[in-house]
Amino acid sequence: MNKWVYISADYDEENGDRSVVDTLHAWAKDKLHKVNFLDTAQVKSGSVSATKKDCRICDLKAEFNAQINQSSAVIIVIGDKTASRTAGSACQRNSKEYWKCYCTPYKDNAYGSKPCKAHVTYETNECGDVGNINTYSYIRHEFEQANKKNKNIIVVYNSLYRKTSWLPAYMRDYESEARPFWILDAAGNRVGNYAYIKEALGYE
Repeated sequence: MNKWVYISADYDEENGDRSVVDTLHAWAKDKLHKVNFLDTAQVKSGSVSATKKDCRICDLKAEFNAQINQSSAVIIVIGDKTASRTAGSACQRNSKEYWKCYCTPYKDNAYGSKPCKAHVTYETNECGDVGNINTYSYIRHEFEQANKKNKNIIVVYNSLYRKTSWLPAYMRDYESEARPFWILDAAGNRVGNYAYIKEALGYE
């Protein structure tokens, strides 16, 4: 069974949760199961930002929506800094006229901020995507989209232990479901809980 799985995580170079994402990608390469993982960092560096030099926050969120819609499951990695991350929340368009709004292009950011591109905004209909013009962080936007589309959401802590205090307020309903990603093997080494992820994705 082939699965496309989206990963949402904090990619901060110093204090992010890349170790979990790297482990998931390593498992995908072992060919034991046909799982294709796509993560936030890949989207940011790939399809949209590669084709749009003037890529903005709203462009990235629209692409997150498209990739999540194609996925059968979404893995959200929670670290000790996740709840305080604000990347992606700088859009002013919901509270100001477009000609008063400025934001910084994702890749072309050395030249500073530019005027908003969204001259017109639209109400999100009940069956549509989460609107890509909002003040959510990237991680919250991805969670809200996955939740709205009734995706299989798998929440894991970048820890050996349950860290319910790390959960952002908007994810409190997952407090009882979130699990530590890491376990100790027979030799006492910290390893990813492969059996849990396999079960959560629906593999026997």
